[in-house]
Amino acid sequence: MTPVKWLMHWHPSPGATVNSQILSEACGCAESLGGSKDGRWKTSIFFYRAMTRDGAGGPAGQQHPDLPRELLGVALHERPGLYFSIVRAQRLVLQADAAFPQVMEKLQSYRIRVALNFEGFQYQLGDFCLRIGKCVPNNSEALRGIMMEVEYYPLSSIEKSKAVMEDFFDIWQETVAKKSLPGQFIHVDSSFSDYGLSDQYSFQHTAVQYATCLQQLMAAVTVRG
Repeated sequence: MTPVKWLMHWHPSPGATVNSQILSEACGCAESLGGSKDGRWKTSIFFYRAMTRDGAGGPAGQQHPDLPRELLGVALHERPGLYFSIVRAQRLVLQADAAFPQVMEKLQSYRIRVALNFEGFQYQLGDFCLRIGKCVPNNSEALRGIMMEVEYYPLSSIEKSKAVMEDFFDIWQETVAKKSLPGQFIHVDSSFSDYGLSDQYSFQHTAVQYATCLQQLMAAVTVRG
C-alpha cells in the first residue's frame, strides 16, 4: 500500500519573491506543530526535448517521427530504483528502471534541457510525514521555488483520505498565516483520471503531482536561465 500524498507549492504575493527565509519559516511551522526532523530527501525532475535529425535538441531541424516533442523524467526520493516518464501532451505516465536515462542517452532520441532538484528536510508528525524543500537547478543554489509533500500513512484511497487531508491543510495554513509571510502554500488537484490512474494511490500519482507542481511553480515564479 502506498500512502496518499499531497504536493503543495509556495505562491508568493504579488510583487514578492521567493527566498530562503520563507523556507526556514515553513520548517519552523512543521516543528511548531510537533514535527520531529527525520533526515533529508531529494527528488529530481528532468525536462527532455526530442532530438532533431541534425542532433540538436531544439525547435530547429527535423524531429524524429512518432516521438513526443517533450517529456518529463521524475526520480523520486522514496523509490531510487525506479524512474517515471510523463508525456503531458498525451497524458501518459510510465514507470521504468532507474537506468532509463542512460538508455535514452544511448538511443539519442532525447536530450536533457533542464534538471531541477527538490530537496529539504523530512518531519514525522503522528500519522503524517511532511517534506519541506526548495526547488533548485542541478549544480546550482539559485532558488526557483518552495514546495512540500504531505503524506498520510494510514490511507491509500484518494477519496477516503480527502477530508483528513483537507483538515490538515487548513491547520497548516492557519499555522503559516501566523508568520505573516508574503504568500501562501497552494494545493492544485492533479487530473489523475486523465492519466488513467485509479483511486488507489501509487508512485505514478506522485510523479504526476510533481509535474503539476512544477507547472504551478513556473507560473508563480519568474524562471530565468
